[in-house]
Amino acid sequence: MPDFVAVFTTTDDHAVADAIATAVIERREAACARISRAESVYRWDGEIRRTEEFVVEIKTTAAASPAVERTIRRLHAYDLPEILVLPIIGGSESYLAWLAAEVGEANA
Repeated sequence: MPDFVAVFTTTDDHAVADAIATAVIERREAACARISRAESVYRWDGEIRRTEEFVVEIKTTAAASPAVERTIRRLHAYDLPEILVLPIIGGSESYLAWLAAEVGEANA
């Protein structure tokens, strides 16, 4: 069974979040993407800022994560988009089997 990861990105535009989530699923780069609301607090250009954002959490295989990153970069509007890839160290065997089956063979 392949190694699994969760890829995270944020954007202040729901349409962009939806476009990213839809693209990675349509292209079979990922099995599932969840969009949720968040408030981000960060330093940018020397100032502390607060932004209402959408977090896109994408479940995929480690092998497909570079394709997911390329899709995020292609569709994202930020100059410096957050792209984090975190390992999934375990989970339901049946869920992980479904995840592996949903990620296209070209990405596995």
